[in-house]
Amino acid sequence: MMRLNHFMARCGVASRRRCDDMIAAGRVKVNGETVTAMGVRIDEDNDVVELDDRRLSLKKQFTYIVLNKPLETVSSVRDTHRRRTVVDLLAIPQRVYPVGRLDQNSTGVLLLTDDGDLTHRLIHPKYKSPKVYHVWLDKRIKPIHQHHLQKGIKLDGAQTAPCQIKELRVINNGSLLEVTLHEGKKRQIRRMFAVFGYEVLELDRVSFAGITYAGLKRGEWRYLTEEEVQMLRGKVDLA
Repeated sequence: MMRLNHFMARCGVASRRRCDDMIAAGRVKVNGETVTAMGVRIDEDNDVVELDDRRLSLKKQFTYIVLNKPLETVSSVRDTHRRRTVVDLLAIPQRVYPVGRLDQNSTGVLLLTDDGDLTHRLIHPKYKSPKVYHVWLDKRIKPIHQHHLQKGIKLDGAQTAPCQIKELRVINNGSLLEVTLHEGKKRQIRRMFAVFGYEVLELDRVSFAGITYAGLKRGEWRYLTEEEVQMLRGKVDLA
């Protein structure tokens, strides 16, 4: 027996959180009956699960991709405003989904996969997957501000987790920083620095859970190696 959202994620539908949304929207049936309750358990060997009247089955093989995301690209499968999405950059038959997000004006490492279990764990706060960014500010960062940001500050009433910030160099009187986060709040870096009056001019993610875009130009992508996949799964206790 397994939870319905877990089964859907194993089928490559989406992350567990997104699967919960689909269940709540009445899009999922178990043995012909619509299910909207959370936490329902199914027998993966005998129960029939359908999403939008399409039967789901457990996937045997998954697809894993790293993309060097360019500017002006939305981190989603489709966009209601007809903006270019990261999936538009991939010429593959498999349906993959972004692992977390990078905002439209940010660049760098974005993982995409149809492995819902791995996606769920990589973005879950419990596993503290490290995300490393290069951040260019409009002015030089003050040591006291760097200290407060590293310890954690209040954003929308919630405390940010401790992070690491290192000044790499100064460009046009503005700091180029390396920032390592272990969480992923919406537009977190831009909002963190805005608290102390800094504007983020450029934001580039150079690593996510140890995966980099080395060798990839903006807009280029590649499949992860088997070693990289096993490394990711090992970090989130799926090995």
